[in-house]
Amino acid sequence: MSRRPDPSPRALPTRREAVEAALARLAPRVPDFEAEAIVDRALASTGLRGAAPETAAWLGMVAYARHVFTEYDSLLEEGYDQDSARHFVLDDLNAVLAEWGVRRRIGEDEEASGGEPA
Repeated sequence: MSRRPDPSPRALPTRREAVEAALARLAPRVPDFEAEAIVDRALASTGLRGAAPETAAWLGMVAYARHVFTEYDSLLEEGYDQDSARHFVLDDLNAVLAEWGVRRRIGEDEEASGGEPA
């Protein structure tokens, strides 16, 4: 007789739970409201659907912080290209991440690579 996997919905963490846990590890001091918005952003991104939870949490968090807590969007509206706008908001972005308890910092080379959602 073969064993069937446990069909209960709690057998494995949901994608949301996995991304939430990854975000909590990456940014232990992110406020709950911001954490919820970051996870929502990561889960809604078609480019992050197949990403590991840690990658989705990181990229969702960086994109969220860039758009919400820096002048990035204003710079784009003024005609700056993405790389230039990212350069000018780099210090503000890293300050927000540090506030949230994130140890990793974004560097110029990472910003220029376009390795995460705008």
